[in-house]
Amino acid sequence: QVYKGLDIITNKVSPQEQRLCRHHMISFVDPLVSNYTVVDFRDKAVALISFHAIFARDKIPIVVGGTNYYIESLLWKVLINTKEKASTAPGLVTDRKMQLEQLDGVELHRRLRQVDPEMAAKLHPHDKRKMARSLQVFEETGIPHSEILHQQQEEEGGGPLGGPLKYPHSCILWLHADQAALDQRLEKRVDDMLAAGLLEELRDFHRRYNQEKVAENRQDYQHGIFQSIGFKEFHEYLVSEGNCSPETSALLLQKGIEALKQVTKRYARRQNKWVRNRFLRRPGPNVPPVYGLEVSDLLRWEEDVLKPALEIVESFIQGREPPAEPVKMEYDVNENKRSHRVCELCDRVIIGDREWAAHTRSKSHLHHLKKRRKLEATSHAAETEGDSGGAESLGEDSSLPLL
Repeated sequence: QVYKGLDIITNKVSPQEQRLCRHHMISFVDPLVSNYTVVDFRDKAVALISFHAIFARDKIPIVVGGTNYYIESLLWKVLINTKEKASTAPGLVTDRKMQLEQLDGVELHRRLRQVDPEMAAKLHPHDKRKMARSLQVFEETGIPHSEILHQQQEEEGGGPLGGPLKYPHSCILWLHADQAALDQRLEKRVDDMLAAGLLEELRDFHRRYNQEKVAENRQDYQHGIFQSIGFKEFHEYLVSEGNCSPETSALLLQKGIEALKQVTKRYARRQNKWVRNRFLRRPGPNVPPVYGLEVSDLLRWEEDVLKPALEIVESFIQGREPPAEPVKMEYDVNENKRSHRVCELCDRVIIGDREWAAHTRSKSHLHHLKKRRKLEATSHAAETEGDSGGAESLGEDSSLPLL
């Protein structure tokens, strides 16, 4: 939502709603700027929240998700400042991290092992983004990424996953719904977006900004506005429109709509998983309380969401305990989120204790395990049969010499 225009695909709050409460950080970045990062977001947001802005007016900042990774950057001291970018002009790739991401994953991992073996052991060899970021940190600070993270963790109030809370008097309101109700609501949202003119918006943006890149085969769906859900899903439809039969175009359109619905539901699941992993299972004392609000039944919005939310916030303002109980933390003090294991059976690198446990229970792993055991049983049976067969032939074949 930080990017200008494209209000439908980014699900921006309506102008009417924005007039009810002052909104910040919406529609201020050129959509062709591809190197806008979470650090840029954090720096601007912190300046707005600080005592020179929202706090200075005796107002309370409400950070709305979305992208939980960006929210985390505001809550905790977890990001690292590197050199300023040479340029933020549209279309220019001046960010060192983006340049490093062009390298092969094997090469990135090799370079990282040389300068920061501890971080290399924690990162998956396929995670080019994180490896590129760690290399960027080392190149631009001269200090291994892992060493800087240790310094953050050792600060007062820090923990295993990062530095201290920047705003100690915070609370998190987590709106969650029954999965079936949420899926149905998300599908309807896609239908509403289409009715509001989504295709026209995408078609116009593709014609103005992306058509030339597609012609030169240099379109990028990994950075900037193009990461938004909706661009990749309608790519085939947009590039073939006018160059194929109406029947083919209709099929590609339907394919894009179904893909958008599926990826939207998948993203919602990832958001909930992020809340659980980073807020409810985050080890250490520096975690704000998380209050769950049930939003499955919109007819009960007043009773289930608005009223308890207002009571919780009012309690925090007055410095007293809220009437509602926060969601119970689920973390395991012995869990290692950065453990490094190799599953030779599946030829995969697994990072994290929880991920390893999930992998060993996965269908693909169990399939490979069953297949290997079957091969071992067959091989063992063949060896047994071969041994007994050899003894019988020795007794029956009179032409063999006796020793």
